[in-house]
Amino acid sequence: MFLQSLTLLNYKNFESEAFTFDPKINCFVGFNGVGKTNVLDAIYHLSFGKSYFNPITSQNIKHGEEFFVIDGIYDKSEREEKVVVSAKRGQKKIIKRNGKPYEKFSEHIGFLPLVIISPADRDLIIEGSETRRKFIDGVISQGDATYLQTLISYNKVLLQRNSLLKYFAQNNTFTKDTLEIYNEQLSAYGTIIFNKRTAFLKEFLPIFLQRYQSISDGNEAVNLVYSSQLLEKELSILLKENLAKDKATQYSNFGIHKDDLHFEIEGHPIKKFGSQGQQKSYLIALKLAQFDFIKAQSNVTPILLLDDIFDKLDENRVMQLIALVDNENFGQLFISDTHADRTEEVVKKVHQTYKMFQL
Repeated sequence: MFLQSLTLLNYKNFESEAFTFDPKINCFVGFNGVGKTNVLDAIYHLSFGKSYFNPITSQNIKHGEEFFVIDGIYDKSEREEKVVVSAKRGQKKIIKRNGKPYEKFSEHIGFLPLVIISPADRDLIIEGSETRRKFIDGVISQGDATYLQTLISYNKVLLQRNSLLKYFAQNNTFTKDTLEIYNEQLSAYGTIIFNKRTAFLKEFLPIFLQRYQSISDGNEAVNLVYSSQLLEKELSILLKENLAKDKATQYSNFGIHKDDLHFEIEGHPIKKFGSQGQQKSYLIALKLAQFDFIKAQSNVTPILLLDDIFDKLDENRVMQLIALVDNENFGQLFISDTHADRTEEVVKKVHQTYKMFQL
C-alpha cells in the first residue's frame, strides 16, 4: 500500500497544495514553520480521521477560512482508493472512502495502517497514564475492529455510571439495581479489554526489546510493564468492594480506564533515569515495534511517518535507524527535516527511490 497523491485545501497553513509521491521515500525539507509537519499530519488525518498533534477539528482549519479538505489517493492491493476528510466550522467532520461517507468513523480505523514517529511522542514518557493507554488502544485497534467497538462501549457505560454516581450524590439517593446494571456491563467490556491488552503486551514486548537492542547496540536493559488493577482482582469484585469510595468521589475509581504502561531502563523509570538520547531510542523502538505488530496483524505494510527524526538523536542512532529501514521490508516512508543536504545524504544510503519536496 502507498499514497500516490495528496491535495490540501485550507488545511492548517496551506491554502491550496497538491503533491504526487514516490512509492518509497518522500522528504519534506525547509525552515521551521513552513508546514513540513502539517503535511505529515494531513497524511495521518487520512488514516485516523483526526490530527495527531491537535484533535480539535476547528483548529485545523486555516485561519480566516470556513472549511478544510484533505484528499488522498492510495494504491492498495493494486486497487485505487480515494479517501477524503473534510470539515466545516460548526458542522460534523466527514470521512469518505471512494465517495461514500462512513456512518461511524471507527469503521475506517485500520483500513490505511500508519505509524508516526515524532518529537511529540515524548508525551508518552512525560504525560499521564491516559496518553500511554491511547498508545496501546491505537496499536490494537488498527488490527482489531472488535476491540475498538468494545472500548467505545466501555467508555460509554463508564460515562453513564459516573453520571449516575453524581446523580446519587446531588439527590441524596441510591438505587442499587440501576448501578448493578452498569457494573455488569462495565465488568463484561472491561474484562474483554483487559484480556486483549494482556495478550497484546505478551506478544508486543519481545518485538519491542529486539527493536531497542538494534537501535542501542544492546548496551542497555529496558522493559515495558503493564499495570492494571485487574491483575489483582476481577473488575466485578473491585466495583463491589469500592462502592463507598466511588459514591464519595462521584467517580468510578476502578477499571481498565486506570491501566498504565511503565517504561523502564535498568529497572528504573526512563522518565527520571534515561538520557534524552535513551528516551528517544526507547520511543523509536516502541514505534518500530508498533509497525512490526500492525504489519503482522493486518498483512499490510503500514505507511511510516518520521517527523523531525534528527531531533535529539545523534548521527550514529540516525544511521542505525535508516539502516533498519534499508535492510527490512518497509513500505512507503515520509520524512521531515530542516536540513535538505543532511536528509538527502542519509536517504541516498538507503538504496531506494526517493523524492525531495522543498517547502
